[in-house]
Amino acid sequence: MARVAVVTGGTRGIGAAISKMLNDSGYKVAAVYGRSDAAAKAFRDETGIAVYRWDVAKFPECEAGIAQVTKDLGPVDVLVNNAGITRDGTLHKMDADQWQEVLDTNLGSCFNMSRAVIDSMRERNFGRIINIGSINGQAGQYGQVNYAAAKSGIHGFTKALAMEGAAKGITVNAIAPGYVDTDMVRAVPPNVLEKIVARIPVGRLGHAEDIARGVLFLVADEAGFITGTTLSINGGQHMY
Repeated sequence: MARVAVVTGGTRGIGAAISKMLNDSGYKVAAVYGRSDAAAKAFRDETGIAVYRWDVAKFPECEAGIAQVTKDLGPVDVLVNNAGITRDGTLHKMDADQWQEVLDTNLGSCFNMSRAVIDSMRERNFGRIINIGSINGQAGQYGQVNYAAAKSGIHGFTKALAMEGAAKGITVNAIAPGYVDTDMVRAVPPNVLEKIVARIPVGRLGHAEDIARGVLFLVADEAGFITGTTLSINGGQHMY
């Protein structure tokens, strides 16, 4: 029986690539989105992947959403916490809303979604949770104290939950993408983007599919001995 995978932020950018690759590999995928109905409909029509709308920053919506996915597709075996936003600005100009929105969406959603699936995974002695971090959560980034804090928190969350899930067949890993050719990165001024690419040893931005391949590897049934780790996919820009 095909395994059921939920991908947050699953209809655009890196999330869309993850949803498509899992779908093409035989998973039953639910792609969660939070905003554009038109874009989600276009994604669904193009791929045939089921789409669901809810706000991953709100725990009750995550509970209700997972209940609906379970009813429609079956118990969730794979969760990819990919949803993320930016509200950039230096700390001395950042307001409390800019801070809290990013923490709630990027980090809070990992709790909300994982909590909504963890009991079922424990009952069935199987689960794969992948949290999408960031190179900027590892190395920091000027003007992104909120984003860097949230993404750095994801790495700690991943390790702690991996310890809790291991005895129940649940692996929890993170992927830390570098700069990937998505709408978010394309919004960077061209002169700044040139400097970023110049610091990437492989000489290019990443592709969304580069990240999706990492997800596909980590969620496999055969990947049960890999847990609590962060896979850095950044073209060699940050090594440690």
